Amino acid sequence: MTPDQLHFESMLEGISRGSTADIKVLLASLRPSEIAGVLEANLPETRQIIWGLLDEDVRNQSLQYLHDDVRGQFLETMDTAQLVAVAEELDTDDFADILQQLPQTITQQVLESLDSRDRARVESVLAYPEDSAGGLMNTDTITVRPRHAAELVLRYLRLRRELPATTDALIVVNSRDEYLGVLPITKLLTADPTVTVREIMNSEEPPINVSESDTEVARLFSEHDLISAPVVDDAGHLLGRITIDDVVDVIIEDAEEAVLGPAGLLVDEDTFAPVRRAVRRRAVWLGINLITALMAAAVISLFEETIVKVVALAVLMPVVASMGGIAGTQTLTLVIRGQATGQLGRGNLLWMLNREFIVAALNGLLWASVVALGAVYFFDDPQLGWVIAVAMIATILIAAIAGSLLPTLLRRMNIDPAIAGGVVLTTITDVAGFFIFLGLASWVYL
Repeated sequence: MTPDQLHFESMLEGISRGSTADIKVLLASLRPSEIAGVLEANLPETRQIIWGLLDEDVRNQSLQYLHDDVRGQFLETMDTAQLVAVAEELDTDDFADILQQLPQTITQQVLESLDSRDRARVESVLAYPEDSAGGLMNTDTITVRPRHAAELVLRYLRLRRELPATTDALIVVNSRDEYLGVLPITKLLTADPTVTVREIMNSEEPPINVSESDTEVARLFSEHDLISAPVVDDAGHLLGRITIDDVVDVIIEDAEEAVLGPAGLLVDEDTFAPVRRAVRRRAVWLGINLITALMAAAVISLFEETIVKVVALAVLMPVVASMGGIAGTQTLTLVIRGQATGQLGRGNLLWMLNREFIVAALNGLLWASVVALGAVYFFDDPQLGWVIAVAMIATILIAAIAGSLLPTLLRRMNIDPAIAGGVVLTTITDVAGFFIFLGLASWVYL
């Protein structure tokens, strides 16, 4: 049993005994991120008991690690003064994420209650979309000028006594706050005290534009092994910095979205959400899937006479649709991954389309031959074997083309292909597969 499971089991045991003293001792041994995990693993009623046993500063720090659904339950019980206290415990970007969950009137009240400096910092982050570099950045930065000596910079850092978390480099700017480069702490500590910042700074480290997407930010951090990175506007003025902890959150969220999105589930959905809320959220996705299923059923109904005459068609229809669906999903997943990692763009999309077409054609020929021989053997009908072979090859080719092009088309419509791609692709392969298979059968048998 893992330590997290032990904490969870001990918590439940203490609650069942009504032993709040034991629970407090256990909570005191946990980090805020671990407390968030315990809260999310318990039912809503139990969460409130645990929440009431936490110290205020621990509560505030735990909020940043909770998923939106669970965090919203606690935010509803907090007044303006308590929310202002949260701002003192969290980084600007984390507090901005929390404010975005609140009604506009409450958000405004909290902002007005902050001091002018903190309010300006939070508002600068709130001005950008949550899934952009601006939404990820923290405005708490340490800047230096290129003319300063290393000794002077070290003296300045000692006077501060504390550095922002995950500070691996200082940011070099000019008098107009325009980004010039970074000064790694390791270089500063080992350099001759008399050299200037200009002599030891890294001016080739590119900044991240404030409008860059969070997925692109994660890719840049991965490619360049970054711990932090400066964020600038279009004119090159320094706005803040992004740290690796926020990028890890983006990577985890993207991974969860890739798993939950195709099923119509939200990344931040509470595992123990009330029945009414869960029904409402899932009903929409089920309705969309029902529409796609009805489209396929409508195609089948067009060939009712053919199916009645050749019952074997009903047996083989799922084979055609399934093979097309799998072939298309393979291509779709590969293209989405290529776009997410930056390996696939306009320049090589056509090459990918050609490659997937050839792969689909070869696989189609292979498995269509196998299925056709099986159909002839079991149903003693050579014509049926020819029909399903042609239909399967055509369906797999259409699926490959659709899987290659769908991600780009969906992105142009501002739709996440990782979420909607599977549904659209299934519709295309089902409708095309049934129409080709039953259409050919009608031409042959009627």
